[in-house]
Amino acid sequence: MRAHEAGTLHADGYGAAPGWLPYPSDVMELLPQLWPRSVGRQDLAEGGELTVAGLPVSHLAREFGTAAYVVDEADFRARARAFADDFTAPFERLGGAEVFYAGKAFLCSAVARWVMDEGLGLDTCSGGELAVAKRVGFPAERIALHGNNKSVAEIRQALEYGVGRIVVDSLDEIERVAAIARELGVVAPVMVRVTVGVEAHTHEFIATAHEDQKFGFSLQTGQARGAIDRILAHGSALNLLGLHSHIGSQIFDIAGFEIAARRLIGLHAQVAEAYGLHLPELDLGGGYGIAYTSEHTPMTPADLGAAMAALIEREFAPLAAKGVTVPRISIEPGRAIVGPSTFTLYEVGTVKSVEVGHGNVRTYVSVDGGMSDNVRTALYGADYSCTLASRTSHAAPRLVRVVGRHCESGDIVVMDEYLPADVSPGDLIAVPGTGAYCRSLASQYNHTPRPPVVAVRDGRARVIVRRETIDDILALDVDDLDSAEQ
Repeated sequence: MRAHEAGTLHADGYGAAPGWLPYPSDVMELLPQLWPRSVGRQDLAEGGELTVAGLPVSHLAREFGTAAYVVDEADFRARARAFADDFTAPFERLGGAEVFYAGKAFLCSAVARWVMDEGLGLDTCSGGELAVAKRVGFPAERIALHGNNKSVAEIRQALEYGVGRIVVDSLDEIERVAAIARELGVVAPVMVRVTVGVEAHTHEFIATAHEDQKFGFSLQTGQARGAIDRILAHGSALNLLGLHSHIGSQIFDIAGFEIAARRLIGLHAQVAEAYGLHLPELDLGGGYGIAYTSEHTPMTPADLGAAMAALIEREFAPLAAKGVTVPRISIEPGRAIVGPSTFTLYEVGTVKSVEVGHGNVRTYVSVDGGMSDNVRTALYGADYSCTLASRTSHAAPRLVRVVGRHCESGDIVVMDEYLPADVSPGDLIAVPGTGAYCRSLASQYNHTPRPPVVAVRDGRARVIVRRETIDDILALDVDDLDSAEQ
């Protein structure tokens, strides 16, 4: 977090904006790449308030309170359709492609229905996420179960529901899945997660295909071939569908995928030659990046699809003479669908300018949320943008730091952003790009109830995840005195 071992006052450029954040010519301007497509501003004559699907944010604040996650349903659906259509179209002549929505990014019953309606698969990684899918009747064959330590109960739940694939992650898990499949009298469809040894250009905690981490079977050391041998040794209990790789998250180009795909396809060809097996599936993962700030320029689904299809065709071309055909390709866009579809609405509580020496001043804008509803800044040093949402302003831009209400100095929502210098208590500010991994990672830190998720569409708003209450928190608190009295 731009820290210095002798203290922040000694850090280079302390108090200055980061290089990627230019001084704005219009501090009220909305950058389209950061916001859901229905977000705009009222005319200045009407106050210049932020609107979403035609609704002023002050209306949402009055009806649902703040902090609140606001998701544009039409925007979410459009992004899902873009991956389902624009991404997969280039693969039609190669055998087809399938897109899996990342349940871990954000999942609730309404979102599961949207994903189902738009024809995507659903990637789950826990019994809880699978329970949401079952609740809405999500087609089992379009569900994947991930995870590096799936429990017996979760594997049984998946096999009983008939999920389309279980991505196995260890030799212990292969044995576990095979035993449960025999117990239930079913054939378990499995894929092998392969660690291909690619260092994705992203934060170390979300880079998942280098050797020293918990996921998958190493290609370099031969673990992946060993896992395939183990699966085939179980005969009819396990059906090996194919290979899976995932190199990380928040990725903006396909360079890493080129290397990963080449190595994964090499193993796919080895399996065909050694065992005479033409595996029908190949999952290249995903984790495509989104624009959190003006420095980010993500690829479109159409551009990604065209580039990935060309890559697959090129890598498989030399194998055609050996009878190795292109399998059905799967990808997992990760945050790219829900992330940009959502913003978080906060109310400003205090504004404090702190003299920090050497002529430097830091302005802290405190809001009624923080690391309990968005821990990514504290966890990953993630950068976000924000805007004054409840009105317009003609004040000069001021560099501020938006912070939360929690008892942590690291409770930061937006590290650096320009807001109008007259931002004041009672103003609403909105932080875009909060649809992924914000509500999913939310906590009750300081006994703070988690915010609601409000879906908007065609001028109407509804709660799809209600706000927690203090009563919800206390309901989990088993008081020893109460227990003794009972």
